[in-house]
Amino acid sequence: MSSQLNLLNTVLNSSRTVFTVQSLLMITGASDSKRMTKSLNYYAHEGKVLNPRRGIYTKLTYDVKEMACSLFRPSYISMEYVLQRAGVVFQWDDTITCISYLSRTIEVDEKIYQYRKINPELWIGMEGIEQIDNIAMAVPERAFLDMMYLSAGNCYFDNLHPISVKRVRELLPLYRSDKLNERVAQLLNIKLK
Repeated sequence: MSSQLNLLNTVLNSSRTVFTVQSLLMITGASDSKRMTKSLNYYAHEGKVLNPRRGIYTKLTYDVKEMACSLFRPSYISMEYVLQRAGVVFQWDDTITCISYLSRTIEVDEKIYQYRKINPELWIGMEGIEQIDNIAMAVPERAFLDMMYLSAGNCYFDNLHPISVKRVRELLPLYRSDKLNERVAQLLNIKLK
């Protein structure tokens, strides 16, 4: 029972709000995943933690951005979600848009999470992605390039002033795409090498 209490204390005292069995095994140093799952299910049944999706456990209140980065790993928040908050796209949508290794749209606790698959080679360069605690989020320039890359240029931006052309130039080589280079150069009215 004391190991269960230690587990609950670990969850409740952590700065994280979303957990998987694997992440808790790493945090606690435990090795028995079946026992960990059994303990977490007990605490979920008792109302001390939530189990909003199979394999995901949370504190009673949790950060939806942390949830977005925990549902599929690796993933990072990007595209419309970031661009809306940066003032590049004005049409508001509460969906959290992410880049991952797969394409999926799922709902957890009435919140929509949309994942878009990107070429695995692009995961090599994590430039333009800020990691704060358990949340990975693209800077506006990376979100802009992700959107241009995935939409083949069929997207609309209301205000490009928040986008740093210098930062776009720095990040553009990560994508290794001549077509993307052409689209970005035309949209931003810039010359690229």
